[in-house]
Amino acid sequence: MKKSIIVFMAGIFLLTGCASFRSGIQGKFEGTAEKNFGAEKVSALFIFDHYKQSVGYDAIPKMEKKFQIIDEFDDLFLDALSELSNVGRYNTYTEFSSDVADPKRRAEKDSLLTVHDYIFRIKFTKENSFARYFLGALFSSASATILPIPYKKNYSVNVSICNSQDVLIKTYTREASVTKWVQSALIFIYPFYTEKKKTEEIYIAFMHDIFRQVEAEKVLVKAKSD
Repeated sequence: MKKSIIVFMAGIFLLTGCASFRSGIQGKFEGTAEKNFGAEKVSALFIFDHYKQSVGYDAIPKMEKKFQIIDEFDDLFLDALSELSNVGRYNTYTEFSSDVADPKRRAEKDSLLTVHDYIFRIKFTKENSFARYFLGALFSSASATILPIPYKKNYSVNVSICNSQDVLIKTYTREASVTKWVQSALIFIYPFYTEKKKTEEIYIAFMHDIFRQVEAEKVLVKAKSD
């Protein structure tokens, strides 16, 4: 009897499905962007920070390790970079907490800061409520995933743009969320509403929207007197 119950419970969890849905982008740029194709080409350094935090469990946001950063992030960035029509030469640098004990990495960053016209500091943060995740997992297990349980992650991005003297020019912020519902019946729509896909959509939307606003506001267009 006990073995049958174990097999039954294992079957339930194997058939558990989930579906993720994302919110709209808060702070979205509503203007129209005209491309600055005739503007002088500029160089730019993009410094990325990726943070995560379980609120109620982590005391502070923690930097993600290389393997924890969203898959194919470089492809998402390259797709959004097309919004900036007059960026010629550019470099990217991703910060890790281990840099604190790596003089070579710190020196590499310092050298990059001195050879670009503009510096983009782009900080991504994802957070969730530890208490809600804990209770959600508890109720999901207790109900054998019959009851729909939501798991929500909040995403934000903060972009600061500085000139070659490292003087702040502009800042931008966007926010969004992904809610994953877990329930046995959702197995039938899982392949089309995965958390990975919805998370990628948010990162793409974040970068495209901010870069589009940067283009519209001509932030990277140098004055003729420069």
